[in-house]
Amino acid sequence: MATVNAPGLHADGAGLYLKITLLGSKSWTLIYRFGGKRCELGLGALSATSLAQARDKAGKAKALLREGTNPLAARRVGAKPDNPTFGTVATELIDGIEAGWRNAKHRQQWRNTLETHAAPIWNKAVAEIDANDLLKILKPIWSEKPETASRVRGRIERVLSAAKVRGFRTGDNPAIWRGNLSLLLPARKNKGHCDHHAAMPFGDVHAFMTRLKSRPATAARALEFTILTAARTSEALNATWKEIDLAKRLWIISADRMKAGKEHRVPLSDAAIAILTVLAHQNGSAPDAYIFPGARPDQPLSNMSMSMLLRRMAVVDATVHGMRSSFRDWVGETTKFPREVAEAALAHTVGSEVERAYRRGDALNERRKMMVAWANYLSKIL
Repeated sequence: MATVNAPGLHADGAGLYLKITLLGSKSWTLIYRFGGKRCELGLGALSATSLAQARDKAGKAKALLREGTNPLAARRVGAKPDNPTFGTVATELIDGIEAGWRNAKHRQQWRNTLETHAAPIWNKAVAEIDANDLLKILKPIWSEKPETASRVRGRIERVLSAAKVRGFRTGDNPAIWRGNLSLLLPARKNKGHCDHHAAMPFGDVHAFMTRLKSRPATAARALEFTILTAARTSEALNATWKEIDLAKRLWIISADRMKAGKEHRVPLSDAAIAILTVLAHQNGSAPDAYIFPGARPDQPLSNMSMSMLLRRMAVVDATVHGMRSSFRDWVGETTKFPREVAEAALAHTVGSEVERAYRRGDALNERRKMMVAWANYLSKIL
């Protein structure tokens, strides 16, 4: 089963499944019914649990079922080694992130935040933590310390996500905001994303794109392409034709051009392909040539070209980089695409080194669907 990669549940037999998420993490799970209810018992990540071990764990769980005991309930007694406490998972996660921190201060901030504010669940079995636990932690600081509360919620969410991909939890993450805690805690005014670039409300981007398409300048095509692909300014302006794979409908940006230092694959929608087709016809498509050439020979458009275009179009309350926030807000508020998929589209580093090891791949197929939906939204093809 180690060679199976398609997301979903893959049966081994007698209720044992290999579970593969959209982002590629693999874990064993036993699905059974107890008291008329469907139950799912995590048996460990594939990377740490062999098929023989998973079958052995499943056999022991079925023995409990024959005795009239719910294996999930039995596991929750005393937080056994295969069902660690929140504190244990949090500590392992922070230690796993260590190599990725830029300095020790970040690591210590994580420890201090969780040890202080997550103290009520620190010694609780990670499988037992629910939304009520989160409310007890967040309500006292939600209004008085909004930034702290946001950090606490986000960090707890990551710990619980890590616990799930390792097979210690099943079901939804109770720390998720949209469609979950957003229904239980008062909303706050969104001051924007951490990059603080002014963003155009996503509901206005369609009308802006209509105006943009009517402008013939190369800068207009560059901005249109940047918005459609949710790319950064430098990624788009320094793109060359050798990065485009039209057969696979992919834009492949090398690691040395990416902020995170990792190759980034961008699925191209029909609208993005159309822009490239026109530019290739106008300017040619020599492999080393810039897709968006500037006025000077062998040079791309100026780094300020798209920002200046916004000014000429009288857009004063949004930036080019802010269009990425517009895209992110659209995903979060109007679609059901997972947070991790949206962040992957933005080439953001999500989770710790440990979490990323569990989530192999870049969710390309799911991101392709998302970018097509974004292009359709911008064209009002709903």
